[in-house]
Amino acid sequence: MAHPRFIQIHTLHSYSAALLNRDDSGQAKRLPMGNAMRTRISSQCLKRHWRVAEDHHALSTLGVPMAVRSRITLTRMRDDIVGHGVSEELAQAAVEALRFGGLLDKAGKDRKGKDATETGQAVLLGKAEIDYLVKHCVALARDHKDEDGLKAAVAAFLKEESDNIKALKHGSGLESALFGRMVTSDVLAQRDAAVYVAHAFTVHEAQVENDYFTVVDDLRREAGELGSAGIFDTELASGLYYGYVVVDVPQLVANLEGIAAGECFEAPSERRELAAEVVHHLLHLIATVSPGAKRGSTAPFGHASLMLVETGDWQPRSLSGAFETALRLADKEIRTDAIERLAQEVKKHDAAYGKLDRAYLALDDADIPNAEHMSLDRLAKWVQTRIVKGA
Repeated sequence: MAHPRFIQIHTLHSYSAALLNRDDSGQAKRLPMGNAMRTRISSQCLKRHWRVAEDHHALSTLGVPMAVRSRITLTRMRDDIVGHGVSEELAQAAVEALRFGGLLDKAGKDRKGKDATETGQAVLLGKAEIDYLVKHCVALARDHKDEDGLKAAVAAFLKEESDNIKALKHGSGLESALFGRMVTSDVLAQRDAAVYVAHAFTVHEAQVENDYFTVVDDLRREAGELGSAGIFDTELASGLYYGYVVVDVPQLVANLEGIAAGECFEAPSERRELAAEVVHHLLHLIATVSPGAKRGSTAPFGHASLMLVETGDWQPRSLSGAFETALRLADKEIRTDAIERLAQEVKKHDAAYGKLDRAYLALDDADIPNAEHMSLDRLAKWVQTRIVKGA
């Protein structure tokens, strides 16, 4: 049986009257594809919601330190150093030495003197990395009471400890292990993404409308006036979205366990257990966590009506070609038609390239080739078991 090198996850999600992902003008994001314009949800939006979701399958419950993505991470580190009894002047000197001593990209150095602890763009640092750096800055500040001496000591520490920082267990955080981290620093470890996320798009032509609404002024109304407190408009969209996610299992194991990706399936099964549990949680999040702005006025929540999961050692391939020709909105059963399109696409790929191992969940009747129908929990456990066993 083939190694489960890649886990491919295909989904269909329905959302009505929602603004799931906005562009720079506040309108629903769009994507031209085939014979029609579609509405879409960006991969960045999807990943963000899966990362911060708070439920019993939240990534934060896995016991792996998370990461912090912010422009003011160094400001928070400075405050933490002060909280350990270091003066504000020395704490400021320490974090400036971290930033300009090689920890972060020196881009934006001209901001020094304004706020040298604020970086030009959001920087991703793992909780373990932050704690490690704060701890050593506090220790160095106790031995160096002048700012210049402390800066020199911190810079020397970064050079001497760069290998140890890179080798920290889960140092860059779970988010980095999943979605990668590109750094220009000589100190931080770069992480290749283990989870690849495509932009979700509607399987039919974009369905959007301009929602005109007013806000009633309660006090003016009590005074007998009919005026409103404001008149506004926003764009709402409805649709059935196809989503596609790939998990590179060897890369995920490498990122989590600190071994080479090529050793993934030769290593003892215990080295794959954490990666398997992460994928188990990720499947639940992909199926149940909804992205979307304007939650208070649109309640954009929906579970996947179909989730097809494939495992194998081939290079992955999307099934988006099934919807290159948009489904006709005049058809009565768009969801059923979408499932049939996917099934036909799977059959074509099986005939051309051979079969993959697969299973699926579906709210509707589905005839997916060579696939067993399962509940979400059973589907997630099926994938988890395959990763641990390595087959």
